Amino acid sequence: MRIASFAITLLLATFLSLFAPSAGWAVESVRVDQDAKAIDLTPMVERYRSDGDEIRISTAPGRDGIVRRIAVKAREAGTRPDWIVFALTNDSDEQLDRLLVAPHFRLTNSGVIWPDLGATRIAAITASQGIRPERDESKDADVFLITLDPGTTVTFVAELNTNELPQLQLWDADAYKERVNGLTLYKGIIIGIAGLLALFLTIVFVVKGALIFPAAAALAWAVLAYSCIDFGFFQRIFPITESVERIYRAGAEAVLAATLLVFLFAYLNLNRWHVRYSHVTAFWLTFLGALIGLAIFDPPVASGVARISIVAVAGIGFVLVIHLATHGYDRAIMLVPTWLLLIAWVAAAGFTVMGTLTADLVPPALIGGLVLIVMLIGFTVMQHAFSGGAFAHGLVNDTERRALALAGAGDVVFDWDVVSDKIFVSPEMEHQLGLKSGALNGPASAWLDLVHPFDRDRYRAALDALIEQRRGRLSQDFRLRSSSGPHIWYRLKARPIVGSDGEVIRIVGTLTDVTDARTAEERLLYDAVHDNLTSLPNRQLLYDRLEAALIFASQDGSLRPTVLVIDLDKFKQINESVGYSAGDSILLTLSRRLGRLLRPQDTLARVSGDEFAIILLSEREPDRIIAFADMVRRALTTPITYAEREIFLTASIGLVLHDPQIAARREEVIRNAEIAVAHAKRQGGDRIEAFRPTMRSDRSDRFTLEADLRQAIERGEMKVLFKPIVRLEDRTIAGFESMLRWDHSRLGRLGPEDFMPLAEETGIIVNLSVFLLEQTGRELAAWQDALEVDPPIFASINMSSHHLLRHDLLQDVKAVIARTGVLPGSLKLEMTESLVMENPEYSAQMLTRLRDLGAGLSLDDFGTGYSALSYLERFPFDTIKVDQSFVRQMAHGKPVILRSIIKMAHELGMEIVAEGAESESEAIELYQLGCEYAQGPVFGEPMSMHQARQLVGAAPRAA
Repeated sequence: MRIASFAITLLLATFLSLFAPSAGWAVESVRVDQDAKAIDLTPMVERYRSDGDEIRISTAPGRDGIVRRIAVKAREAGTRPDWIVFALTNDSDEQLDRLLVAPHFRLTNSGVIWPDLGATRIAAITASQGIRPERDESKDADVFLITLDPGTTVTFVAELNTNELPQLQLWDADAYKERVNGLTLYKGIIIGIAGLLALFLTIVFVVKGALIFPAAAALAWAVLAYSCIDFGFFQRIFPITESVERIYRAGAEAVLAATLLVFLFAYLNLNRWHVRYSHVTAFWLTFLGALIGLAIFDPPVASGVARISIVAVAGIGFVLVIHLATHGYDRAIMLVPTWLLLIAWVAAAGFTVMGTLTADLVPPALIGGLVLIVMLIGFTVMQHAFSGGAFAHGLVNDTERRALALAGAGDVVFDWDVVSDKIFVSPEMEHQLGLKSGALNGPASAWLDLVHPFDRDRYRAALDALIEQRRGRLSQDFRLRSSSGPHIWYRLKARPIVGSDGEVIRIVGTLTDVTDARTAEERLLYDAVHDNLTSLPNRQLLYDRLEAALIFASQDGSLRPTVLVIDLDKFKQINESVGYSAGDSILLTLSRRLGRLLRPQDTLARVSGDEFAIILLSEREPDRIIAFADMVRRALTTPITYAEREIFLTASIGLVLHDPQIAARREEVIRNAEIAVAHAKRQGGDRIEAFRPTMRSDRSDRFTLEADLRQAIERGEMKVLFKPIVRLEDRTIAGFESMLRWDHSRLGRLGPEDFMPLAEETGIIVNLSVFLLEQTGRELAAWQDALEVDPPIFASINMSSHHLLRHDLLQDVKAVIARTGVLPGSLKLEMTESLVMENPEYSAQMLTRLRDLGAGLSLDDFGTGYSALSYLERFPFDTIKVDQSFVRQMAHGKPVILRSIIKMAHELGMEIVAEGAESESEAIELYQLGCEYAQGPVFGEPMSMHQARQLVGAAPRAA
């Protein structure tokens, strides 16, 4: 029968292992020693995850060696909990009672990222045989009473509430009670100390209102709260659920990080070192405040970030403390021991949460260490609370107050004992000069070797005067030579002390380092007579040197000072095309070129933006002077390379030869040279003109030209010309660019370069712009009435900076569009990059309002200015005009930039107009690159209004 029963059992076990859900092989049993106080079962349990609400496992072999199968169902049907299985063997002859303990929260191996913040671990335990385990009430752990019969091996199956089981221990009941009582006493002591610290620091805060005291008190209260929650004291006073406990635990860690940061900021007074420390601290505190709110919704994430923040505060604080301590900051020096202990605590806590330190006493010891750190912080703060003695209470006499004021001012004490002829100065002055200690203490004559040679007589005379007069005050600046060579400026303020015999016995005062002030003063004097960009003499210094040269020439007939005024031609266009920074670089290059042509007795000055002047004393013969002027002209016409581009310049030069028979004033000489320059510019520029008296009566000078320009519109001398813009797809006329020409009654036709600079300088440009706007709008309306094409023909007008910056422009454009009835977007206003970038925010507003009025907008000379691409998307331009310099690059087979500009414009929804197309091949290549429009010599030069109508086939419009 026994053999048959064993066979049936074996067959049943085989059947169950093949067809029933299995939990694997039988578990290994753990022997329970009768004398063992505690056994750590954590590494010996087997973990399983079932596919349903039931698990079948193989038990540990009993004394008969038979492995049985048991099935255990979950408490709630339909769930899929995690399970653990372990087996215990009692091979003694006595019944054993043990406590199975699984702590809810364990700092050890809790993790940094998404840490385990505690929970009920074991829902229920089922034994394979014997007495059913009973749960004991406990707030900190799941505790079950397990009874093992003599000589039995019992397999236990535990259903878990969570997938984490930080620790599982089997305790002797008496030993566990002793451990709990001991830890309870230790926790009570730690909480009591923390509470007393928090209360004491709060009282100190009430007595002393400095910021460090509430910061230290807040840190103490945060540590107290953290200790109460970690030790379970708070949970016993205020019963809370597990989910709320996790929120409190995560919130306490975030508050601990925040109060630690506040204490570091307040104690080191970081806002005094740099304003960015305040900004970083405020941002960090805001972040930690948000972290406390996050703890309500996701405690593990909030706790993980808070732990990282604690490490970051400790690390960054350590760097700051060491840095400030090495610079002699007393507070930082006093905080070094405490912060070193904090670093050690953070390291130990890190090893604990990552599972390196696993002893049961480590977490309580860490809390005790944290309280010890707060205690050291309290002692450190107390040194500031009750230090300072009489000075802290303002109990100082007048002498002490004077000594404190002198120390605070940083001045050096100067004391000359006249009777013994011995000077004493504070040691810091010897340190400033790099001299040995006591080097300045000695007779007054010993100082003379250190005083600058130019200052020795004044220094000696000033001291002698005090001794002779026996009264008065001395305030004098002089230089002392340092050991490294340079001289340092000092200001001596002193007064004599007279003895009972009426003689001076001492001279006492202070020495102040005024090197920076003297350097700034010298710099101001230098800047007053020199150009800021080129460091050349300015107009005032030029006048002064010219006046001196004229005086010397009147006394010495061999001197013949010649004045040359050099004005660069069309330099404004260069500024607009390459940008003002590039223009400054060009002016610097030209100033160096001109400087190399001069001799020491000559003077080169910059008298205005693009105007230079030379006082030539090294050449006296007229032919040599003319040759020098030509050499200057050729030096200026040499190309300048900038950003892989060659820039060609020309200059108009006016010169005034010295006439010993005429006593000319300096202003008159410069004025005559400028008249000669104006004459050279009217002749086309790039030439040299010597002043002749007949030029004075020439009505075509600047002032006459300005008067004529103001009446040019009324006289009908201003003409509007139209330059064709061709659609590359079918070579039809897409529009025109309108421009002004001045048919002067005496000088003939003048281009924009001849009168536009003068118009912008005098403000006449506004009237010219309005005139051009009205004429173009009227003509465009005539074209559109005669031609019904889609898209409609358009016209572009170049606007100046003076007009764009005026609010009247909006009214002018609105009036022209309303009067002429041109189609929306067909009257295009052109602005250069340099123009709109002078004030990008204001330009963006103006351009948007112009577009809303129905005007088209075109960005002229794109690629040659210095606009930021980030602004390009904000400006409401519909067309981009590419500078002809990029079109020229196609001839060298390098249209990379042009291709990029076209692609960018199309992605921004803009059309492209290429300027300067000179050949049919260029037009074809532009079309292949995706360019829609082009203008240039190949499509026609600027033409009159009548010629433009004939070109588009528009009949004249009735008046």
